[in-house]
Amino acid sequence: MTTQNDSADNTPLKEQPFVSHLLELRDRLLRALAAVAVFFVFLFPFANEIYIWVATPLMAHLPEGSSMIATEVASPFLTPFKLSLVSAVFLAVPFILYQLWAFVAPGLYQHEKRLVAPLVASSTLLFYVGMLFAYYLVFPLVFAFLTAAAPEGVTVATDIARYLDFILTLFFAFGLAFEVPIATFILVWMGVTTPEKLGEKRPYIIVGAFLFGMLLTPPDVISQTLLALPMWLLFEIGLVFSRVFGKRPTPDEEMEEVSAAALATASASGSTSPPPPAGNNGPTSPTVPAFDGDPSVDGLTGEIDPDRFTPMTEEELDAELDRIEAEDADDEEEFEDEDELHEMPAEDPVEQKLRRVQALRDDQDETAARDLLYEILAEGNADQVNVARNILRQLDDT
Repeated sequence: MTTQNDSADNTPLKEQPFVSHLLELRDRLLRALAAVAVFFVFLFPFANEIYIWVATPLMAHLPEGSSMIATEVASPFLTPFKLSLVSAVFLAVPFILYQLWAFVAPGLYQHEKRLVAPLVASSTLLFYVGMLFAYYLVFPLVFAFLTAAAPEGVTVATDIARYLDFILTLFFAFGLAFEVPIATFILVWMGVTTPEKLGEKRPYIIVGAFLFGMLLTPPDVISQTLLALPMWLLFEIGLVFSRVFGKRPTPDEEMEEVSAAALATASASGSTSPPPPAGNNGPTSPTVPAFDGDPSVDGLTGEIDPDRFTPMTEEELDAELDRIEAEDADDEEEFEDEDELHEMPAEDPVEQKLRRVQALRDDQDETAARDLLYEILAEGNADQVNVARNILRQLDDT
């Protein structure tokens, strides 16, 4: 991951130092803050006009001869200033989400990249739709009810600072409520739940929607209902989309995408495929080591080897590791004599790494184990690569 490249086409097998991730995150945050600052510079000269537009739903229902008031000395300046700043953040949301997407994209599979971009766009759109729904439909009804409910003899004159806090709470509540389809889809896609289980919990979700509306809206039935009903309908929409598009790819499909991404990177850089390891009869991928039965790409044509990779069971993998340890023990017995032991050839470093991986797994240090396994994929022979691939698959399943 580099700070100069916004591309999401980096090879998933490449890992960067932790400091480079921090530098990348810093740059993304600075760009997001710069976008907010640019919007604020353009909006602040129109701060009073923006506040008048936002206050229109209330002023339209104030009694004749009444108006909004400022009870604090600095409110006439600070309140429009605050509104301009919050508006700048709202307008910069697409760019902020894009910076977040660009930061995490290099670590995603291709199918995840294809999903995240539409999710970011749709979540932004739904947030804006929720705010517009609140302004054009909810505000007029709520303020008409609240001003009409004032006791006789009480003049309604709302403070501008308190009004701003009130509408920002509603904007955020309705914007967040309209994200329900996205949340539903993500829960199903991640495997946390299923559409069938969510459908069974529909009565609880409806009650929860009304409870959410009660907590985030003024203490009146109208605004509570106007928030709860859209949340319920949006949940049903998210349920439909999760049934249609919520299927998560299998591990085999994810591994094929890794090979395809490696091929695309090698093609773009003009590199050629390395020679196959000894004992390998299958085609090779430019960056992913090939082995017998590997579903890797055929040269640069993008075709998949019909001899699909067959993963080992846990029992087979344990037996293979036991065989390696037994061979090592036999070698040590054959060279008990110290002189002969010094003369024996150097032990295969890949076999050492395999034993080190097993020790790291026993110590539950999966990160270090994965690093060694990636090295084995690039250095080992067909059998060693096969063992490494199966261990990686077991780590992914845990």
